[in-house]
Amino acid sequence: MTGLRMMIPEIEIQLQAIALGTVIGTGARYILLRSDFRIYPSYPHGNVIHLSLGFVAAFLGAVAIPALLEEEYTAVTFLALAAQQFREIRNMERETLTNLESTELVPRGNQYIEGISKVFEARNYLVMAAALLTSTATYLTVSSLIGGIIGVSATLATFRIMRGKKVGDFADIQLGELSFDDSLLFVEDIPMVNYGDSQVQETILNKGFGLIITPKNDNAGATLTNTGQRMAIVHDVASMLGVYKDVNTEEFTPVIRRDLDTGRLAMVIIPLEGNPDYLIEAVKYVPILESALRYPLKSRPGYKAGNDK
Repeated sequence: MTGLRMMIPEIEIQLQAIALGTVIGTGARYILLRSDFRIYPSYPHGNVIHLSLGFVAAFLGAVAIPALLEEEYTAVTFLALAAQQFREIRNMERETLTNLESTELVPRGNQYIEGISKVFEARNYLVMAAALLTSTATYLTVSSLIGGIIGVSATLATFRIMRGKKVGDFADIQLGELSFDDSLLFVEDIPMVNYGDSQVQETILNKGFGLIITPKNDNAGATLTNTGQRMAIVHDVASMLGVYKDVNTEEFTPVIRRDLDTGRLAMVIIPLEGNPDYLIEAVKYVPILESALRYPLKSRPGYKAGNDK
Protein backbone atom coordinates (compact mmCIF):
# COMPACT_ATOMS: atom_id res chain seq x y z
CA MET A 1 0.00 0.00 0.00
CA THR A 2 2.88 2.38 0.72
CA GLY A 3 4.25 1.98 -2.81
CA LEU A 4 0.82 2.53 -4.28
CA ARG A 5 0.38 5.67 -2.18
CA MET A 6 3.67 7.04 -3.52
CA MET A 7 2.48 6.52 -7.10
CA ILE A 8 -0.85 8.35 -6.62
CA PRO A 9 -0.87 12.09 -5.88
CA GLU A 10 -2.02 12.88 -2.33
CA ILE A 11 -4.73 15.24 -3.51
CA GLU A 12 -6.18 12.49 -5.70
CA ILE A 13 -6.30 10.09 -2.75
CA GLN A 14 -8.05 12.69 -0.63
CA LEU A 15 -10.61 13.53 -3.29
CA GLN A 16 -11.28 9.84 -3.89
CA ALA A 17 -11.84 9.21 -0.19
CA ILE A 18 -14.08 12.26 0.26
CA ALA A 19 -16.14 11.56 -2.87
CA LEU A 20 -16.72 7.90 -2.03
CA GLY A 21 -17.56 8.68 1.59
CA THR A 22 -20.03 11.34 0.54
CA VAL A 23 -21.72 9.05 -1.98
CA ILE A 24 -21.99 6.14 0.46
CA GLY A 25 -23.25 8.39 3.26
CA THR A 26 -25.85 10.11 1.08
CA GLY A 27 -26.94 6.72 -0.24
CA ALA A 28 -27.37 5.47 3.32
CA ARG A 29 -29.59 8.47 4.11
CA TYR A 30 -31.65 7.82 1.00
CA ILE A 31 -32.19 4.19 1.98
CA LEU A 32 -33.14 5.16 5.53
CA LEU A 33 -35.50 7.84 4.19
CA ARG A 34 -38.51 5.73 3.36
CA SER A 35 -42.13 6.77 3.82
CA ASP A 36 -44.14 4.03 5.51
CA PHE A 37 -47.84 3.89 6.49
CA ARG A 38 -47.38 7.11 8.50
CA ILE A 39 -46.44 8.98 5.27
CA TYR A 40 -43.80 10.95 7.08
CA PRO A 41 -41.61 12.59 5.96
CA SER A 42 -43.87 13.76 3.16
CA TYR A 43 -42.93 13.52 -0.50
CA PRO A 44 -41.38 15.45 -2.16
CA HIS A 45 -40.59 18.43 0.07
CA GLY A 46 -39.84 16.55 3.27
CA ASN A 47 -37.59 14.16 1.38
CA VAL A 48 -35.67 17.01 -0.22
CA ILE A 49 -35.01 18.58 3.19
CA HIS A 50 -33.74 15.38 4.76
CA LEU A 51 -31.72 14.28 1.75
CA SER A 52 -30.02 17.68 1.66
CA LEU A 53 -29.16 17.45 5.34
CA GLY A 54 -28.00 13.87 4.79
CA PHE A 55 -25.64 15.05 2.06
CA VAL A 56 -24.19 17.68 4.41
CA ALA A 57 -23.74 15.06 7.15
CA ALA A 58 -22.08 12.65 4.70
CA PHE A 59 -19.71 15.30 3.38
CA LEU A 60 -18.65 16.38 6.86
CA GLY A 61 -18.06 12.78 7.88
CA ALA A 62 -16.11 12.05 4.69
CA VAL A 63 -13.83 15.07 4.96
CA ALA A 64 -13.03 14.72 8.67
CA ILE A 65 -10.20 12.13 8.64
CA PRO A 66 -8.35 13.39 5.54
CA ALA A 67 -8.49 16.89 7.05
CA LEU A 68 -7.20 15.75 10.45
CA LEU A 69 -4.39 13.73 8.88
CA GLU A 70 -3.36 16.87 7.05
CA GLU A 71 -3.39 18.65 10.44
CA GLU A 72 -6.38 20.76 9.50
CA TYR A 73 -7.81 20.72 13.01
CA THR A 74 -10.58 23.16 12.17
CA ALA A 75 -12.43 20.08 10.86
CA VAL A 76 -13.32 19.27 14.48
CA THR A 77 -15.05 22.64 14.71
CA PHE A 78 -17.17 21.82 11.67
CA LEU A 79 -18.19 18.49 13.23
CA ALA A 80 -19.27 20.32 16.38
CA LEU A 81 -21.31 22.77 14.31
CA ALA A 82 -22.90 19.88 12.44
CA ALA A 83 -23.94 18.25 15.72
CA GLN A 84 -25.63 21.49 16.71
CA GLN A 85 -27.51 21.60 13.41
CA PHE A 86 -28.66 18.02 13.80
CA ARG A 87 -30.10 18.88 17.20
CA GLU A 88 -32.05 21.61 15.44
CA ILE A 89 -33.47 18.92 13.12
CA ARG A 90 -34.90 17.22 16.17
CA ASN A 91 -36.49 20.47 17.33
CA MET A 92 -37.85 21.12 13.84
CA GLU A 93 -39.50 17.71 13.61
CA ARG A 94 -40.93 18.00 17.11
CA GLU A 95 -42.45 21.39 16.35
CA THR A 96 -43.85 20.27 13.00
CA LEU A 97 -45.50 17.13 14.36
CA THR A 98 -46.84 18.96 17.41
CA ASN A 99 -48.47 21.54 15.13
CA LEU A 100 -50.02 18.74 13.06
CA GLU A 101 -51.32 16.86 16.10
CA SER A 102 -54.63 18.73 16.20
CA THR A 103 -55.42 17.50 12.67
CA GLU A 104 -55.16 13.81 13.57
CA LEU A 105 -58.39 11.87 14.10
CA VAL A 106 -56.44 9.65 16.51
CA PRO A 107 -53.55 11.64 18.05
CA ARG A 108 -50.00 10.26 18.22
CA GLY A 109 -49.22 11.65 21.66
CA ASN A 110 -46.19 13.63 22.84
CA GLN A 111 -44.09 10.53 23.51
CA TYR A 112 -44.50 9.24 19.98
CA ILE A 113 -43.64 12.67 18.56
CA GLU A 114 -40.50 12.86 20.68
CA GLY A 115 -39.47 9.39 19.50
CA ILE A 116 -39.90 10.31 15.83
CA SER A 117 -37.90 13.51 16.33
CA LYS A 118 -35.09 11.59 18.00
CA VAL A 119 -34.94 9.12 15.10
CA PHE A 120 -34.48 11.88 12.52
CA GLU A 121 -31.60 13.35 14.50
CA ALA A 122 -29.96 9.96 15.03
CA ARG A 123 -30.08 9.05 11.34
CA ASN A 124 -27.81 11.96 10.45
CA TYR A 125 -25.22 10.76 12.96
CA LEU A 126 -25.40 7.28 11.43
CA VAL A 127 -24.92 8.77 7.96
CA MET A 128 -21.91 10.74 9.20
CA ALA A 129 -20.44 7.58 10.75
CA ALA A 130 -20.91 5.57 7.53
CA ALA A 131 -19.23 8.32 5.48
CA LEU A 132 -16.42 8.61 8.04
CA LEU A 133 -15.65 4.88 7.94
CA THR A 134 -15.79 4.80 4.14
CA SER A 135 -13.51 7.80 3.75
CA THR A 136 -11.03 6.54 6.36
CA ALA A 137 -10.79 3.07 4.81
CA THR A 138 -10.37 4.51 1.31
CA TYR A 139 -7.71 6.99 2.42
CA LEU A 140 -5.65 4.53 4.46
CA THR A 141 -5.78 1.63 2.00
CA VAL A 142 -5.75 3.74 -1.19
CA SER A 143 -8.49 1.43 -2.46
CA SER A 144 -12.00 2.49 -3.47
CA LEU A 145 -13.01 -1.18 -3.46
CA ILE A 146 -12.07 -1.69 0.18
CA GLY A 147 -13.59 1.66 1.11
CA GLY A 148 -16.78 0.77 -0.71
CA ILE A 149 -17.03 -2.60 1.06
CA ILE A 150 -16.53 -0.92 4.42
CA GLY A 151 -19.10 1.72 3.52
CA VAL A 152 -21.74 -0.77 2.40
CA SER A 153 -21.14 -2.82 5.55
CA ALA A 154 -21.57 0.32 7.65
CA THR A 155 -24.79 1.12 5.81
CA LEU A 156 -26.16 -2.37 6.48
CA ALA A 157 -25.17 -1.96 10.12
CA THR A 158 -27.27 1.20 10.33
CA PHE A 159 -30.37 -0.82 9.50
CA ARG A 160 -29.66 -3.15 12.38
CA ILE A 161 -29.02 -0.26 14.74
CA MET A 162 -32.23 1.51 13.75
CA ARG A 163 -34.39 -1.60 13.89
CA GLY A 164 -36.55 -1.32 16.99
CA LYS A 165 -38.82 -3.74 18.77
CA LYS A 166 -42.49 -4.26 18.00
CA VAL A 167 -45.53 -4.84 20.19
CA GLY A 168 -45.63 -8.41 18.88
CA ASP A 169 -42.26 -9.03 20.56
CA PHE A 170 -43.72 -8.01 23.92
CA ALA A 171 -47.25 -9.40 23.97
CA ASP A 172 -49.68 -11.99 22.70
CA ILE A 173 -52.72 -10.51 20.94
CA GLN A 174 -56.07 -12.17 20.47
CA LEU A 175 -59.65 -11.17 19.79
CA GLY A 176 -61.89 -10.39 22.76
CA GLU A 177 -65.68 -10.49 22.91
CA LEU A 178 -67.50 -7.16 23.09
CA SER A 179 -70.50 -6.81 25.37
CA PHE A 180 -72.50 -4.18 27.27
CA ASP A 181 -73.63 -4.24 30.87
CA ASP A 182 -76.24 -1.51 30.77
CA SER A 183 -74.18 1.36 29.31
CA LEU A 184 -70.70 0.05 30.23
CA LEU A 185 -68.73 -1.57 27.42
CA PHE A 186 -66.64 -4.65 28.22
CA VAL A 187 -63.96 -6.52 26.29
CA GLU A 188 -64.20 -9.96 27.86
CA ASP A 189 -64.25 -9.05 31.57
CA ILE A 190 -62.35 -5.75 31.26
CA PRO A 191 -64.48 -2.59 31.62
CA MET A 192 -63.80 0.04 28.99
CA VAL A 193 -66.05 3.12 28.77
CA ASN A 194 -69.69 4.17 29.12
CA TYR A 195 -71.85 4.62 26.03
CA GLY A 196 -75.38 5.75 26.86
CA ASP A 197 -76.61 6.07 23.28
CA SER A 198 -78.22 2.81 22.13
CA GLN A 199 -77.38 3.54 18.48
CA VAL A 200 -73.69 3.94 19.37
CA GLN A 201 -73.82 0.66 21.30
CA GLU A 202 -75.34 -1.13 18.31
CA THR A 203 -72.70 0.29 15.96
CA ILE A 204 -69.84 -0.83 18.22
CA LEU A 205 -71.27 -4.33 18.61
CA ASN A 206 -71.90 -4.71 14.86
CA LYS A 207 -68.76 -3.10 13.44
CA GLY A 208 -66.25 -2.95 16.27
CA PHE A 209 -63.56 -5.35 17.42
CA GLY A 210 -62.18 -6.03 20.85
CA LEU A 211 -58.61 -7.15 21.42
CA ILE A 212 -56.85 -8.57 24.46
CA ILE A 213 -53.14 -7.73 24.64
CA THR A 214 -51.37 -9.98 27.16
CA PRO A 215 -47.79 -8.97 28.10
CA LYS A 216 -45.26 -11.81 27.98
CA ASN A 217 -43.50 -10.84 31.21
CA ASP A 218 -43.25 -8.06 33.79
CA ASN A 219 -40.89 -6.01 31.59
CA ALA A 220 -43.41 -6.12 28.76
CA GLY A 221 -46.25 -5.31 31.13
CA ALA A 222 -44.49 -2.23 32.50
CA THR A 223 -43.67 -1.07 28.96
CA LEU A 224 -47.15 -1.55 27.49
CA THR A 225 -48.77 0.09 30.50
CA ASN A 226 -47.15 3.39 29.51
CA THR A 227 -49.86 5.78 28.32
CA GLY A 228 -47.67 7.08 25.49
CA GLN A 229 -47.19 3.53 24.21
CA ARG A 230 -50.91 2.91 24.36
CA MET A 231 -51.59 6.08 22.36
CA ALA A 232 -49.03 4.91 19.80
CA ILE A 233 -50.85 1.58 19.44
CA VAL A 234 -54.27 3.08 18.72
CA HIS A 235 -52.80 5.76 16.43
CA ASP A 236 -50.78 3.35 14.31
CA VAL A 237 -53.56 0.78 14.02
CA ALA A 238 -55.95 3.54 12.94
CA SER A 239 -53.34 4.73 10.41
CA MET A 240 -52.83 1.27 8.96
CA LEU A 241 -56.43 0.05 8.80
CA GLY A 242 -58.43 3.27 8.91
CA VAL A 243 -60.93 4.15 11.61
CA TYR A 244 -64.71 4.57 11.66
CA LYS A 245 -64.62 8.09 13.03
CA ASP A 246 -64.91 11.75 12.07
CA VAL A 247 -64.35 15.02 13.90
CA ASN A 248 -67.93 15.01 15.23
CA THR A 249 -68.02 11.35 16.31
CA GLU A 250 -65.73 11.24 19.34
CA GLU A 251 -67.65 8.25 20.67
CA PHE A 252 -65.98 6.08 18.01
CA THR A 253 -62.44 7.00 19.06
CA PRO A 254 -60.38 3.82 19.66
CA VAL A 255 -59.98 3.05 23.35
CA ILE A 256 -57.33 1.02 25.17
CA ARG A 257 -57.55 0.22 28.87
CA ARG A 258 -55.61 -1.84 31.43
CA ASP A 259 -56.98 -4.57 33.63
CA LEU A 260 -55.69 -3.61 37.09
CA ASP A 261 -55.84 -7.19 38.37
CA THR A 262 -53.99 -9.02 35.60
CA GLY A 263 -52.05 -6.29 33.74
CA ARG A 264 -53.66 -7.21 30.43
CA LEU A 265 -54.66 -4.50 27.98
CA ALA A 266 -58.02 -4.36 26.24
CA MET A 267 -58.61 -2.39 23.07
CA VAL A 268 -61.76 -1.40 21.19
CA ILE A 269 -61.63 -0.08 17.63
CA ILE A 270 -63.90 0.14 14.62
CA PRO A 271 -61.50 -0.23 11.68
CA LEU A 272 -62.48 0.47 8.09
CA GLU A 273 -60.75 -2.78 7.12
CA GLY A 274 -62.78 -5.30 9.11
CA ASN A 275 -60.56 -8.38 8.83
CA PRO A 276 -59.63 -9.52 12.36
CA ASP A 277 -56.42 -11.19 11.19
CA TYR A 278 -55.16 -7.93 9.72
CA LEU A 279 -56.14 -6.12 12.90
CA ILE A 280 -54.07 -8.45 15.08
CA GLU A 281 -51.16 -8.19 12.65
CA ALA A 282 -51.38 -4.38 12.74
CA VAL A 283 -51.15 -4.30 16.54
CA LYS A 284 -48.12 -6.61 16.45
CA TYR A 285 -46.45 -4.26 13.93
CA VAL A 286 -46.67 -1.13 16.11
CA PRO A 287 -43.18 -0.03 17.26
CA ILE A 288 -42.23 0.06 20.92
CA LEU A 289 -41.31 3.60 21.96
CA GLU A 290 -37.81 3.91 23.40
CA SER A 291 -39.06 6.23 26.13
CA ALA A 292 -41.70 3.67 27.13
CA LEU A 293 -39.27 0.80 27.70
CA ARG A 294 -39.15 -0.42 31.29
CA TYR A 295 -37.11 -3.29 32.76
CA PRO A 296 -38.29 -3.92 36.34
CA LEU A 297 -36.94 -7.50 36.17
CA LYS A 298 -33.40 -6.09 35.94
CA SER A 299 -33.68 -4.74 39.46
CA ARG A 300 -33.22 -7.10 42.41
CA PRO A 301 -36.59 -6.32 44.04
CA GLY A 302 -38.40 -6.50 40.70
CA TYR A 303 -36.74 -9.82 39.81
CA LYS A 304 -37.65 -11.35 43.19
CA ALA A 305 -41.20 -10.05 43.00
CA GLY A 306 -41.61 -11.41 39.47
CA ASN A 307 -40.36 -14.87 40.42
CA ASP A 308 -42.58 -15.04 43.51
CA LYS A 309 -45.75 -14.89 41.43
